[in-house]
Amino acid sequence: MTVRVTWNGAQVKARERAGAVIGLTQWTEHVAQAAVDVCPIEESTLVGSITPSVDAGSLRGAVCAGDSGSAAYALIQHEALDYHHNAGKTAKYIENPANESKAVGLGLVAAAVKAALGG
Repeated sequence: MTVRVTWNGAQVKARERAGAVIGLTQWTEHVAQAAVDVCPIEESTLVGSITPSVDAGSLRGAVCAGDSGSAAYALIQHEALDYHHNAGKTAKYIENPANESKAVGLGLVAAAVKAALGG
C-alpha cells in the first residue's frame, strides 16, 4: 500500500497568522471600547484619541491614547491614581480593561484562528 501526503504547511501557517491578526484586531478594539467607557475625561480629545492597532508582522496589539500634542496629558491621566474622577471613570483606563479582558481576548484569537483554518 502506498500513501501520498501533500504537505501544505506554508498555506496553513499563513491562514493561521491571518486568523490571529483578525482575533488580535477584535481584542484591541474590545479593549479600546472598554477604555473609552472608563476614560476619566469624557468630553475631550483624550477619549477621542484612544486608538487600537495591530502589528501583523510581530502579532502584537496596542491601545494608545493621546496624540503628539497630548501624549503627556494622556499618560498623567492614566497613571495618576490620586485624581478624583466621576463615578465609573478611572485612572488606568487602558491597563485595567486590557488586563480584565485576557480571557475574552484569548477566546477571540482562538476562534478567529479556528475559523481561518476552516474549523
